[in-house]
Amino acid sequence: MSDEGPFGGDPFGAMPFFGDLFKMMSTSPGSSWESARQLAVSVATEGRSEPNVDPSVRIALEQLGRVADLYVADASGLSTAVAGRMPEITPVTRGGYAQRTLDAYRPLLERLATSLSTAPALPADMAADPAAAMFAPMMQAMAPMLLAMTAGSMVGQLATRCLGGFDLPIPRDQSHELLVLVHNVDHFAEEWSLPIDEVRLWVCIHELAHHAVLGIPHVGDTLHDLLDAYASGFRPDPTALLDRLGDLDPTAGPEAFASLQESLADPDVVLGVVQSAQQRAMLPNLEALVAVIEGFVDHTMDRIGTTLMPAYARITEAVRRHRVETDRADRFVERILGLNLTQAQYDRGNAFIAGVVERAGDAGLARLWADPMDLPMPAEVDAPGLWLARIDLPDS
Repeated sequence: MSDEGPFGGDPFGAMPFFGDLFKMMSTSPGSSWESARQLAVSVATEGRSEPNVDPSVRIALEQLGRVADLYVADASGLSTAVAGRMPEITPVTRGGYAQRTLDAYRPLLERLATSLSTAPALPADMAADPAAAMFAPMMQAMAPMLLAMTAGSMVGQLATRCLGGFDLPIPRDQSHELLVLVHNVDHFAEEWSLPIDEVRLWVCIHELAHHAVLGIPHVGDTLHDLLDAYASGFRPDPTALLDRLGDLDPTAGPEAFASLQESLADPDVVLGVVQSAQQRAMLPNLEALVAVIEGFVDHTMDRIGTTLMPAYARITEAVRRHRVETDRADRFVERILGLNLTQAQYDRGNAFIAGVVERAGDAGLARLWADPMDLPMPAEVDAPGLWLARIDLPDS
């Protein structure tokens, strides 16, 4: 009898996705993570070597960073020093960003992988089905590996689009290094016919404003706890996955496996079979905090940029278009961490901040970060007057 499978000598040879996936399943978790790192860098660099950041660019960004730091501290009223260390603008390549970002997100992603490895028992009627009984444990074993592979791919995709380390507002363990993707920033400026120095300054201000807010201990801790709880809340649903893949016919040849690969690569399919009711219940709190943080950052940048950068309005509009042009696959990393960075979410945060300023001025903004109990609740984000009333700040 031939050793060849029905699709040739290597049944997965023509399907890189399955070849990589089954290699990852046969290795230790640490090896799986290293494979994810390699994949992230490969996607970020398109498999090519990258030149180091030019020293003159490093010097220019350091100078812009010092200017931005002064303006952010003045406009926000917040310190940009975290854990006693002043921030440092760090220009990176796409590959460097991919490695640092995957490492920064690793604790959250490992929590997510742990939650995916715990699946509820199959219903009695499905447990009696030999195919279902075999397939469900296999998918439970595959889930963490699939996540590592998907996370690596998607962080690599982020590296091709992001301008800085806080394009996703995720705390980076009190790091004093603020990442700027020089190639992406300069390409973005050229693509939109914008002055490169002003775009670089815009990104520095954006990074520092996020760093200042997330560096407030109770703000960064609250956001981290929400992200951690969300990552811990995934529960794979073998019933839903079997329902999704119920029409798969293994005898149909390569087309059947191509259909399976397409299904597992679809963020809606993956999330639809692992997102839990617990996560859906906590999303409003996470989305509310993120909206307020992003609204405050935008407000701070508007106060600085309109007087500091002649092209500020054009840069900001181009960045907003850049945000909404992100496709569904690129948003997968956002969504598995519970983020919802749509334009509507940014608008929601901006409307809240504008409402606070209109009613209570800078005194109202100062109260945003003064105490953990003062952080707005979901309903208050849509009604700033309710928040002001709760914290006993008079509405003018």
